[in-house]
Amino acid sequence: MTTNIRSVLRGAIIAVLLATPHAVSASSAEKPAEPEISSFLLDNGMEVVVIPDHRAPIVTHMVWYKVGSADEPPGKSGIAHFFEHLMFKGTTRHKAGEFGAKIAEIGGSENAFTTDDYTAYHQTVPPEALGTMMEYEADRMRHLILTDAVIGPERDVVLEERRSRIENNPEALLSEEVDATVYQNHPYRVPVIGWMQEMEKLNRTDAVAFYDQYYAPNNAILIVAGDVDANTVRDLAEKTYGQVPRGPDLPPRVRPQEPEQNTARTVTLSDPRVSTPSFSKTWLVPSYHTAAPGEAEALDLLSEILGGGSRSRIYQALVVKSGVASSAGAYFNGSKLDVTTFTVYGAPRGTAKLDEVQSAIDMEIDGIVKNGIGEEELAAAKNRFLRSMIFERDNQSSMANIYGTALATGSTVADVEEWPDRIKNVTTDDIRKVAARYLGVSHSVTAYLLPSEPVQN
Repeated sequence: MTTNIRSVLRGAIIAVLLATPHAVSASSAEKPAEPEISSFLLDNGMEVVVIPDHRAPIVTHMVWYKVGSADEPPGKSGIAHFFEHLMFKGTTRHKAGEFGAKIAEIGGSENAFTTDDYTAYHQTVPPEALGTMMEYEADRMRHLILTDAVIGPERDVVLEERRSRIENNPEALLSEEVDATVYQNHPYRVPVIGWMQEMEKLNRTDAVAFYDQYYAPNNAILIVAGDVDANTVRDLAEKTYGQVPRGPDLPPRVRPQEPEQNTARTVTLSDPRVSTPSFSKTWLVPSYHTAAPGEAEALDLLSEILGGGSRSRIYQALVVKSGVASSAGAYFNGSKLDVTTFTVYGAPRGTAKLDEVQSAIDMEIDGIVKNGIGEEELAAAKNRFLRSMIFERDNQSSMANIYGTALATGSTVADVEEWPDRIKNVTTDDIRKVAARYLGVSHSVTAYLLPSEPVQN
C-alpha cells in the first residue's frame, strides 16, 4: 500500500502543541510540560526519534527505510513494494506469521507501506510490548529466509494486487498515465507497484540484492510515538537494533532529473466503467526538499486557498455558488524527495459540461496570478492549517508519520519544528509569485476520465 500525506511538514504545529502545556486554566498551567521530542543516533548509524504522548497507554513503533520505488534499478519496477511483502515472511529465528500472531495476541495492529521515496513498517501496541516489537523488527532487518518457495507465491500475490487495485480501476490507470506524462525523465514516472511485465520477472536474485543493499540500520529511521520516554527507547533500541551490524555506506540519492518542460500535454481515458466525467490539471513544482526558501510553504498555502476544502476559492465558486461542479479542489504533494506536483481537479454536476468546470477553475487560477489574494484570505488559510493540525494531534500514528516522512525525504527534526514560523512568514506576494511561476498553461498535463459505451461482441 502507499501513504498519502497532503503535506507532512504541517505536522510541526502538532509538535509544538504536544510539547507545550495548554494554558486553558490555572490548574492546567501548573502541570509540567510534556517532554520534548528527542532524537539520537545508534552506533550503527540508525536514527531514532522519540515523540512522548502520555494521554493513553499505547505506543506506535515505526521503522522507515530510505528506499522506495524511485530507487529501483531500471527494469526492476515493483521490487521495493514486492520486498515490503517479503518482510512478513519467516526469518532464521522466527517462522512466518509469528510476528503478526504476537501482535494480534495483545490486541495490537500492524501494517506497512511503500512510496516513491521510502518504505515503512509499523505497529501500535501497549508500551510493555515495545521491546518485543523492536526484537522482531530488528530480526527481520537482516535475517529473512528468501527462497524460491517464498518468492514465487508472494510474487503472484503482488501481481494480483496490481490487477485488483490498478487494472480494475479506471482512475488508477489514468493516474499512472498522468505520472508517466508529467515526469519525462525522473523515476517518479514509474508506478510504485511496478509495471506488470517487469513485476512478472522479479526473482530471488533481485530480492536478495535489494535486501542486502538497502535493509540496514544506517539506512533506517526508528520513530517511537506514545506513552514512552527517550531513555527507555534508547535502552531498548540499543539492545535490539543496536546489535544489527552497520550495512554498506550508500551513495547520495541522486536520480535522473527533469528537463525544462515547455509543452502542454493531454491524457484521455475513456472507459465504460466511468459514470461521471472528470478532469485534472497537473504541473511540476518544487517539493519541500528542493524548493527555494519559502516557495514550498507558499505552494502549500496556495493549494489551501485555491482548493483545499469547503472554504477554498474553487469549492466556493464551482460547488456552492454556480453549482456546475459536484467536486473540485487542489492539492500539493510537498513531501517528495525530488521535484513534485501541484494538481487541480473537478467533475461536473447535473447538466453542466466538463469544459465549464475546467474553464471556471482556470479562471480562479488566473485571478490569483493577475490580482493576488488579500491579507484576510491568507490569514484564514493559515488558521485553517492550525485548526486541522490540532485535530490531527490526537492520533499518535500521525505524529510518527509526519516525522518519518520528513526524515526519509531529506528534512530534519529541526525543519519540522521550525515549519510553523516559515508558514507565518508567507506573504500574499509569495502566493501570487508561485502561482504565476508554476501554474502556467504552457507546461501542464491535463487528464480527462470519460465514460464510453461498452464494446459489443
